[in-house]
Amino acid sequence: MILLRRLLGDVLRRQRQRQGRTLREVSSSARVSLGYLSEVERGQKEASSELLSAICDALDVPMSEVMREVSDDLSLAELAQSAADETAAAPMRPLLGPVTSVTAVPSTPDERITIKAPKKSAEAVDVVAA
Repeated sequence: MILLRRLLGDVLRRQRQRQGRTLREVSSSARVSLGYLSEVERGQKEASSELLSAICDALDVPMSEVMREVSDDLSLAELAQSAADETAAAPMRPLLGPVTSVTAVPSTPDERITIKAPKKSAEAVDVVAA
């Protein structure tokens, strides 16, 4: 599961580290406790809009820039999760051996591909792409 608070915390931490600033410096500027800011950066606490505004002001970074970076990270996380879900859902079948030739017949309604097995076996396998 993708948690927005973790992505937001990661972006805030990267912004702070890019500036070479410590948690103590930013927490003091934002007027938030060091422990709470640390929890926000680690994705353990949800930042309210007021707190997020104070942190962005302390970092001198527009909130829109922070949210854009969070959005980019969220898109990447969704793509990675989708790819992982597809990989996990694909059934695994044993290999017959090295493939000797592949023939595609695109004129059929479903694209049909014939994969010929090695010469010592006379079997061929049809694969229909949906």
